[in-house]
Amino acid sequence: MLVDVVMIIAGFVVLVLGADWLVKGASRLALAVGIAPLVVGLTVVAFGTSAPELAVSVTSALGGEADLAVGNVVGSNIANVLLILGVSALVAPLIVHQQLIRLDVPIMVGASVLFYVLAVDGKLSLWDGILLSGCVIAYVVFLIVESRAEKNAVVLAEYDELTEEAGRPHSTLGNVAWLVVGMLGLVAGSQLLVIGAVSVATTLGVSELVIGLTVLAIGTSLPELATSIIAAYKGERDIAVGNVVGSNIFNLLSVLGFTGIASWGQVPVSADAIRVDVPIMIGVALLCMPMFRGGYEITRAKGALFVASYVYYVAYLVLGAAHSPVAAWLEQAAVTCLLPLLVIGTLVVFLRDIRRERRA
Repeated sequence: MLVDVVMIIAGFVVLVLGADWLVKGASRLALAVGIAPLVVGLTVVAFGTSAPELAVSVTSALGGEADLAVGNVVGSNIANVLLILGVSALVAPLIVHQQLIRLDVPIMVGASVLFYVLAVDGKLSLWDGILLSGCVIAYVVFLIVESRAEKNAVVLAEYDELTEEAGRPHSTLGNVAWLVVGMLGLVAGSQLLVIGAVSVATTLGVSELVIGLTVLAIGTSLPELATSIIAAYKGERDIAVGNVVGSNIFNLLSVLGFTGIASWGQVPVSADAIRVDVPIMIGVALLCMPMFRGGYEITRAKGALFVASYVYYVAYLVLGAAHSPVAAWLEQAAVTCLLPLLVIGTLVVFLRDIRRERRA
Protein backbone atom coordinates (compact mmCIF):
# COMPACT_ATOMS: atom_id res chain seq x y z
CA MET A 1 0.00 0.00 0.00
CA LEU A 2 2.80 2.44 0.92
CA VAL A 3 4.59 1.64 -2.33
CA ASP A 4 1.41 2.38 -4.29
CA VAL A 5 0.96 5.75 -2.56
CA VAL A 6 4.59 6.63 -3.33
CA MET A 7 3.98 5.68 -6.99
CA ILE A 8 0.93 7.96 -7.12
CA ILE A 9 2.84 10.91 -5.62
CA ALA A 10 5.82 10.31 -7.91
CA GLY A 11 3.47 10.03 -10.88
CA PHE A 12 1.87 13.39 -10.07
CA VAL A 13 5.27 15.08 -9.76
CA VAL A 14 6.65 13.64 -13.00
CA LEU A 15 3.36 14.35 -14.79
CA VAL A 16 3.27 18.03 -13.81
CA LEU A 17 6.96 18.53 -14.62
CA GLY A 18 6.53 16.73 -17.94
CA ALA A 19 3.64 18.98 -18.93
CA ASP A 20 5.67 22.09 -18.03
CA TRP A 21 8.71 20.91 -20.01
CA LEU A 22 6.54 19.96 -22.98
CA VAL A 23 4.91 23.39 -23.11
CA LYS A 24 8.27 25.11 -22.67
CA GLY A 25 9.95 23.22 -25.50
CA ALA A 26 7.01 23.34 -27.89
CA SER A 27 6.29 27.04 -27.34
CA ARG A 28 9.95 28.03 -27.80
CA LEU A 29 10.22 26.00 -31.00
CA ALA A 30 6.99 27.47 -32.36
CA LEU A 31 8.02 31.05 -31.56
CA ALA A 32 11.51 30.48 -32.92
CA VAL A 33 10.11 29.57 -36.36
CA GLY A 34 7.95 32.70 -36.43
CA ILE A 35 4.55 31.54 -35.18
CA ALA A 36 2.67 34.38 -33.46
CA PRO A 37 2.60 34.32 -29.65
CA LEU A 38 -1.20 34.49 -29.72
CA VAL A 39 -1.44 31.32 -31.80
CA VAL A 40 1.08 29.56 -29.55
CA GLY A 41 -0.86 30.57 -26.46
CA LEU A 42 -4.19 29.37 -27.83
CA THR A 43 -2.79 26.05 -29.06
CA VAL A 44 0.42 24.78 -27.42
CA VAL A 45 -0.14 26.37 -24.02
CA ALA A 46 -3.86 25.60 -23.94
CA PHE A 47 -3.32 21.95 -24.85
CA GLY A 48 -0.44 21.82 -22.40
CA THR A 49 -2.70 22.56 -19.41
CA SER A 50 -4.78 19.51 -20.37
CA ALA A 51 -1.72 17.33 -21.07
CA PRO A 52 -1.83 15.56 -17.65
CA GLU A 53 -5.50 14.63 -18.12
CA LEU A 54 -4.81 13.49 -21.69
CA ALA A 55 -1.83 11.34 -20.70
CA VAL A 56 -3.67 9.69 -17.80
CA SER A 57 -6.90 9.13 -19.75
CA VAL A 58 -5.19 7.62 -22.80
CA THR A 59 -2.98 5.40 -20.63
CA SER A 60 -5.99 4.26 -18.61
CA ALA A 61 -8.14 3.53 -21.66
CA LEU A 62 -5.38 1.59 -23.43
CA GLY A 63 -4.76 -0.37 -20.23
CA GLY A 64 -8.40 -1.37 -19.94
CA GLU A 65 -9.19 0.97 -17.01
CA ALA A 66 -11.83 3.04 -18.80
CA ASP A 67 -13.46 4.19 -15.55
CA LEU A 68 -10.21 5.93 -14.62
CA ALA A 69 -10.13 7.67 -18.01
CA VAL A 70 -13.69 8.99 -17.82
CA GLY A 71 -13.60 9.67 -14.07
CA ASN A 72 -10.39 11.66 -14.49
CA VAL A 73 -11.98 14.09 -16.96
CA VAL A 74 -15.38 14.38 -15.29
CA GLY A 75 -13.81 14.75 -11.85
CA SER A 76 -11.28 17.30 -13.12
CA ASN A 77 -14.02 19.49 -14.60
CA ILE A 78 -15.99 19.40 -11.35
CA ALA A 79 -12.85 20.12 -9.29
CA ASN A 80 -11.77 22.93 -11.63
CA VAL A 81 -14.93 24.96 -10.97
CA LEU A 82 -15.82 24.07 -7.39
CA LEU A 83 -12.39 23.55 -5.85
CA ILE A 84 -9.98 25.63 -7.92
CA LEU A 85 -12.22 28.66 -8.52
CA GLY A 86 -13.51 28.36 -4.96
CA VAL A 87 -10.06 28.39 -3.37
CA SER A 88 -8.85 31.12 -5.77
CA ALA A 89 -11.85 33.32 -4.89
CA LEU A 90 -11.09 32.86 -1.19
CA VAL A 91 -7.59 34.21 -1.90
CA ALA A 92 -9.03 37.20 -3.78
CA PRO A 93 -12.42 37.84 -5.46
CA LEU A 94 -12.21 36.95 -9.15
CA ILE A 95 -13.24 39.14 -12.09
CA VAL A 96 -15.31 37.58 -14.88
CA HIS A 97 -15.11 39.08 -18.36
CA GLN A 98 -18.33 39.42 -20.34
CA GLN A 99 -16.81 37.40 -23.19
CA LEU A 100 -16.59 34.36 -20.92
CA ILE A 101 -20.33 34.52 -20.22
CA ARG A 102 -21.18 35.34 -23.83
CA LEU A 103 -19.02 32.68 -25.47
CA ASP A 104 -16.81 30.37 -23.42
CA VAL A 105 -19.19 29.29 -20.63
CA PRO A 106 -21.97 28.40 -23.13
CA ILE A 107 -19.38 26.38 -25.09
CA MET A 108 -18.38 24.61 -21.84
CA VAL A 109 -22.04 23.81 -21.12
CA GLY A 110 -22.56 22.64 -24.71
CA ALA A 111 -19.48 20.40 -24.59
CA SER A 112 -20.70 18.89 -21.29
CA VAL A 113 -24.13 18.13 -22.73
CA LEU A 114 -22.58 16.76 -25.95
CA PHE A 115 -20.46 14.32 -23.94
CA TYR A 116 -23.53 13.16 -22.03
CA VAL A 117 -25.46 12.59 -25.27
CA LEU A 118 -22.56 10.63 -26.77
CA ALA A 119 -21.96 8.58 -23.62
CA VAL A 120 -25.57 7.83 -22.64
CA ASP A 121 -25.40 4.57 -24.61
CA GLY A 122 -22.62 3.42 -22.25
CA LYS A 123 -19.54 4.00 -24.41
CA LEU A 124 -17.48 6.44 -26.43
CA SER A 125 -17.14 5.12 -29.96
CA LEU A 126 -14.43 5.93 -32.48
CA TRP A 127 -16.79 8.29 -34.28
CA ASP A 128 -17.63 9.98 -30.98
CA GLY A 129 -13.91 10.58 -30.47
CA ILE A 130 -13.54 11.98 -33.97
CA LEU A 131 -16.52 14.31 -33.42
CA LEU A 132 -15.12 15.64 -30.12
CA SER A 133 -11.65 16.11 -31.62
CA GLY A 134 -13.12 17.93 -34.60
CA CYS A 135 -14.99 20.25 -32.23
CA VAL A 136 -11.80 21.20 -30.35
CA ILE A 137 -9.98 21.92 -33.62
CA ALA A 138 -12.86 24.15 -34.74
CA TYR A 139 -12.85 25.85 -31.32
CA VAL A 140 -9.12 26.64 -31.52
CA VAL A 141 -9.42 27.97 -35.07
CA PHE A 142 -12.35 30.16 -33.98
CA LEU A 143 -10.38 31.52 -31.03
CA ILE A 144 -7.43 32.41 -33.25
CA VAL A 145 -9.61 34.14 -35.85
CA GLU A 146 -11.66 35.94 -33.20
CA SER A 147 -8.62 37.13 -31.27
CA ARG A 148 -6.84 38.36 -34.37
CA ALA A 149 -9.94 40.16 -35.61
CA GLU A 150 -10.40 41.92 -32.28
CA LYS A 151 -6.64 42.48 -31.82
CA ASN A 152 -7.03 41.20 -28.28
CA ALA A 153 -4.35 43.14 -26.39
CA VAL A 154 -5.02 41.26 -23.15
CA VAL A 155 -4.29 37.89 -24.72
CA LEU A 156 -1.24 39.21 -26.54
CA ALA A 157 0.14 40.70 -23.33
CA GLU A 158 -0.41 37.42 -21.50
CA TYR A 159 1.99 35.68 -23.85
CA ASP A 160 4.63 38.42 -24.08
CA GLU A 161 6.73 36.35 -21.71
CA LEU A 162 6.81 33.56 -24.29
CA THR A 163 8.09 35.99 -26.89
CA GLU A 164 10.84 37.14 -24.53
CA GLU A 165 11.87 33.54 -23.87
CA ALA A 166 11.99 32.84 -27.59
CA GLY A 167 14.36 35.74 -28.01
CA ARG A 168 16.81 34.34 -25.51
CA PRO A 169 19.67 32.17 -26.72
CA HIS A 170 18.11 28.70 -26.70
CA SER A 171 19.39 26.23 -29.27
CA THR A 172 16.98 24.26 -31.41
CA LEU A 173 18.51 21.08 -30.05
CA GLY A 174 17.88 22.27 -26.50
CA ASN A 175 14.24 23.06 -27.26
CA VAL A 176 13.77 19.66 -28.89
CA ALA A 177 15.31 18.11 -25.79
CA TRP A 178 12.76 19.92 -23.57
CA LEU A 179 9.99 18.67 -25.85
CA VAL A 180 11.17 15.04 -25.82
CA VAL A 181 11.84 15.00 -22.07
CA GLY A 182 8.41 16.51 -21.46
CA MET A 183 6.69 13.84 -23.54
CA LEU A 184 8.65 11.10 -21.77
CA GLY A 185 7.69 12.67 -18.44
CA LEU A 186 4.00 12.58 -19.38
CA VAL A 187 4.22 8.94 -20.39
CA ALA A 188 6.21 7.86 -17.34
CA GLY A 189 4.15 9.92 -14.90
CA SER A 190 0.84 8.66 -16.26
CA GLN A 191 2.06 5.06 -16.09
CA LEU A 192 3.13 5.43 -12.46
CA LEU A 193 -0.09 7.21 -11.58
CA VAL A 194 -2.42 4.71 -13.22
CA ILE A 195 -0.61 1.64 -11.88
CA GLY A 196 -0.57 3.07 -8.35
CA ALA A 197 -4.22 4.20 -8.52
CA VAL A 198 -5.45 0.82 -9.79
CA SER A 199 -3.50 -0.97 -7.06
CA VAL A 200 -4.90 1.31 -4.33
CA ALA A 201 -8.45 0.85 -5.66
CA THR A 202 -8.01 -2.93 -5.64
CA THR A 203 -6.54 -2.93 -2.12
CA LEU A 204 -9.25 -0.71 -0.63
CA GLY A 205 -12.06 -2.26 -2.62
CA VAL A 206 -12.93 1.11 -4.13
CA SER A 207 -14.11 1.40 -7.72
CA GLU A 208 -11.77 2.82 -10.34
CA LEU A 209 -14.43 5.43 -11.12
CA VAL A 210 -14.22 6.85 -7.59
CA ILE A 211 -10.40 6.92 -7.74
CA GLY A 212 -10.60 8.73 -11.08
CA LEU A 213 -13.17 11.23 -9.79
CA THR A 214 -11.14 12.10 -6.69
CA VAL A 215 -7.43 11.24 -6.53
CA LEU A 216 -6.63 11.44 -10.25
CA ALA A 217 -8.98 14.38 -10.87
CA ILE A 218 -7.41 16.54 -8.16
CA GLY A 219 -3.89 15.45 -9.06
CA THR A 220 -4.17 16.19 -12.77
CA SER A 221 -5.80 19.56 -11.95
CA LEU A 222 -2.73 20.69 -9.98
CA PRO A 223 -1.38 22.84 -12.88
CA GLU A 224 -4.69 24.71 -13.12
CA LEU A 225 -4.84 25.04 -9.32
CA ALA A 226 -1.33 26.50 -9.11
CA THR A 227 -1.90 28.85 -12.05
CA SER A 228 -5.23 30.15 -10.74
CA ILE A 229 -4.12 30.67 -7.13
CA ILE A 230 -0.90 32.45 -8.19
CA ALA A 231 -2.87 34.63 -10.63
CA ALA A 232 -5.39 35.55 -7.92
CA TYR A 233 -2.62 36.27 -5.41
CA LYS A 234 -0.79 38.53 -7.89
CA GLY A 235 -3.97 40.45 -8.60
CA GLU A 236 -4.45 39.00 -12.10
CA ARG A 237 -7.97 38.05 -11.10
CA ASP A 238 -9.31 37.64 -14.63
CA ILE A 239 -6.80 34.99 -15.72
CA ALA A 240 -7.92 32.45 -13.10
CA VAL A 241 -11.48 32.17 -14.41
CA GLY A 242 -10.50 31.98 -18.08
CA ASN A 243 -7.88 29.36 -17.25
CA VAL A 244 -10.47 27.07 -15.64
CA VAL A 245 -13.18 27.49 -18.27
CA GLY A 246 -10.69 26.92 -21.11
CA SER A 247 -9.26 23.86 -19.38
CA ASN A 248 -12.73 22.34 -18.97
CA ILE A 249 -13.49 22.80 -22.66
CA PHE A 250 -10.21 21.20 -23.69
CA ASN A 251 -10.69 18.33 -21.23
CA LEU A 252 -14.05 17.40 -22.70
CA LEU A 253 -13.25 17.89 -26.35
CA SER A 254 -9.56 17.10 -26.74
CA VAL A 255 -8.87 14.66 -23.88
CA LEU A 256 -11.98 12.52 -24.34
CA GLY A 257 -11.85 12.93 -28.12
CA PHE A 258 -8.25 11.82 -28.51
CA THR A 259 -8.77 9.09 -25.89
CA GLY A 260 -11.64 7.70 -27.95
CA ILE A 261 -9.52 7.76 -31.10
CA ALA A 262 -6.42 6.25 -29.43
CA SER A 263 -8.44 3.36 -28.02
CA TRP A 264 -10.36 2.86 -31.28
CA GLY A 265 -13.67 3.51 -29.59
CA GLN A 266 -13.14 1.06 -26.73
CA VAL A 267 -14.04 3.48 -23.92
CA PRO A 268 -17.02 2.21 -21.92
CA VAL A 269 -18.77 4.71 -19.65
CA SER A 270 -20.19 3.26 -16.44
CA ALA A 271 -23.85 3.56 -15.56
CA ASP A 272 -22.95 5.24 -12.24
CA ALA A 273 -21.08 8.00 -14.07
CA ILE A 274 -24.00 8.59 -16.44
CA ARG A 275 -26.53 8.56 -13.58
CA VAL A 276 -24.70 10.78 -11.07
CA ASP A 277 -21.33 12.26 -11.97
CA VAL A 278 -21.85 13.49 -15.55
CA PRO A 279 -25.15 15.22 -14.61
CA ILE A 280 -23.32 16.85 -11.68
CA MET A 281 -20.64 18.06 -14.11
CA ILE A 282 -23.35 19.52 -16.36
CA GLY A 283 -25.03 21.12 -13.35
CA VAL A 284 -21.77 22.71 -12.23
CA ALA A 285 -21.23 24.08 -15.75
CA LEU A 286 -24.76 25.50 -15.79
CA LEU A 287 -24.22 26.99 -12.34
CA CYS A 288 -21.39 29.08 -13.77
CA MET A 289 -23.82 31.12 -15.89
CA PRO A 290 -25.70 32.89 -13.08
CA MET A 291 -22.79 32.77 -10.61
CA PHE A 292 -20.44 34.46 -13.11
CA ARG A 293 -23.12 36.83 -14.43
CA GLY A 294 -24.00 38.14 -10.97
CA GLY A 295 -21.85 41.25 -10.65
CA TYR A 296 -19.29 39.78 -13.07
CA GLU A 297 -17.35 38.68 -10.00
CA ILE A 298 -16.79 35.53 -7.99
CA THR A 299 -16.84 36.86 -4.45
CA ARG A 300 -15.39 35.15 -1.39
CA ALA A 301 -18.93 34.11 -0.41
CA LYS A 302 -19.39 32.39 -3.78
CA GLY A 303 -15.95 30.83 -3.40
CA ALA A 304 -16.89 29.43 0.01
CA LEU A 305 -20.08 28.00 -1.50
CA PHE A 306 -18.07 26.34 -4.29
CA VAL A 307 -15.60 24.77 -1.86
CA ALA A 308 -18.37 23.58 0.49
CA SER A 309 -20.19 22.00 -2.47
CA TYR A 310 -17.02 20.18 -3.52
CA VAL A 311 -16.41 18.87 0.01
CA TYR A 312 -20.02 17.62 0.05
CA TYR A 313 -19.53 15.86 -3.31
CA VAL A 314 -16.27 14.19 -2.29
CA ALA A 315 -17.81 13.10 1.03
CA TYR A 316 -20.67 11.51 -0.92
CA LEU A 317 -18.21 9.65 -3.17
CA VAL A 318 -16.04 8.41 -0.29
CA LEU A 319 -18.96 7.30 1.87
CA GLY A 320 -20.61 5.66 -1.12
CA ALA A 321 -17.41 3.74 -1.87
CA ALA A 322 -17.40 2.56 1.76
CA HIS A 323 -21.05 1.44 1.34
CA SER A 324 -22.08 3.71 4.18
CA PRO A 325 -25.83 4.38 4.57
CA VAL A 326 -24.91 8.03 5.10
CA ALA A 327 -24.14 8.28 1.34
CA ALA A 328 -27.77 7.54 0.47
CA TRP A 329 -28.86 10.19 2.98
CA LEU A 330 -26.48 12.75 1.45
CA GLU A 331 -27.83 12.03 -2.03
CA GLN A 332 -31.43 12.33 -0.84
CA ALA A 333 -30.68 15.56 1.04
CA ALA A 334 -28.97 17.04 -2.02
CA VAL A 335 -31.85 16.20 -4.36
CA THR A 336 -34.75 17.19 -2.10
CA CYS A 337 -33.29 20.09 -0.13
CA LEU A 338 -29.86 21.48 -0.98
CA LEU A 339 -30.21 21.55 -4.77
CA PRO A 340 -33.55 23.44 -4.79
CA LEU A 341 -32.18 25.91 -2.23
CA LEU A 342 -29.03 26.42 -4.33
CA VAL A 343 -31.08 27.01 -7.49
CA ILE A 344 -33.44 29.47 -5.76
CA GLY A 345 -30.59 31.30 -4.03
CA THR A 346 -28.60 31.58 -7.25
CA LEU A 347 -31.61 32.94 -9.15
CA VAL A 348 -32.29 35.49 -6.41
CA VAL A 349 -28.69 36.75 -6.52
CA PHE A 350 -28.75 36.75 -10.32
CA LEU A 351 -31.96 38.78 -10.56
CA ARG A 352 -30.80 41.17 -7.84
CA ASP A 353 -27.58 41.93 -9.72
CA ILE A 354 -29.44 42.49 -12.99
CA ARG A 355 -31.77 44.93 -11.22
CA ARG A 356 -28.79 46.81 -9.78
CA GLU A 357 -27.16 47.07 -13.21
CA ARG A 358 -30.33 48.46 -14.77
CA ARG A 359 -30.64 51.07 -12.03
CA ALA A 360 -26.99 52.04 -12.50
